[in-house]
Amino acid sequence: MRVILRKEVENLGDVGDVVEVADGYGMNHLIPRGVAIHATANSVRAAQHEQMIREAQIEVAKRGSEEDAKRFFGAEVEFTVRAGEDGRLFGSVTNRDIEAALAEKGLEVGRRKILLDEPIRRLGEYDVSIRLHPEVRVEVKVHVLADESAPPPEEETSIEEAKGDDAGAEEDSAPPSGEEVSAESEGGDEPSAELEAGPDAESAGGGEKDAAG
Repeated sequence: MRVILRKEVENLGDVGDVVEVADGYGMNHLIPRGVAIHATANSVRAAQHEQMIREAQIEVAKRGSEEDAKRFFGAEVEFTVRAGEDGRLFGSVTNRDIEAALAEKGLEVGRRKILLDEPIRRLGEYDVSIRLHPEVRVEVKVHVLADESAPPPEEETSIEEAKGDDAGAEEDSAPPSGEEVSAESEGGDEPSAELEAGPDAESAGGGEKDAAG
């Protein structure tokens, strides 16, 4: 049987195509699901007319996209972001970011038309495709630069260095050793030579007086 496709069917045809299918496939699958209709003389003429209108609309849309592509020609956007020394970004640049950057330049395009397989996560220069129409694509240049004004990351202290610093601090704050304390104590308790000599000198003086008497 002959049917007119109302929807695209893989390996069978596009919308508006008149195709031959098995009776069972057409009656039990395509027609009940609204995928196709019977191909009568009237329906074929109507389908052909619709096809002409549809093709004209597609051509108009294509020409409009080709005009839009001229505005995108040579377009470049730039992002200044924080990044590590290895060039890896602290974050990422997405198609939403590119959409906003293009809009600031007066280039309006939906983010779903920006063909970015995955977010940009490294510094560099990228060519990103934009699908303005199924048959019209254009590329824009995306520059991802490091933010030189961002403060450098703090230096990380290794565990070994931290342990060494702690040990040094404990050493500085430790009390003097036992020998040092003992020596200081003995030095502090030792009487002066003058005091020790005092009583003996008096005794000696008394003896001399007795001998003289």
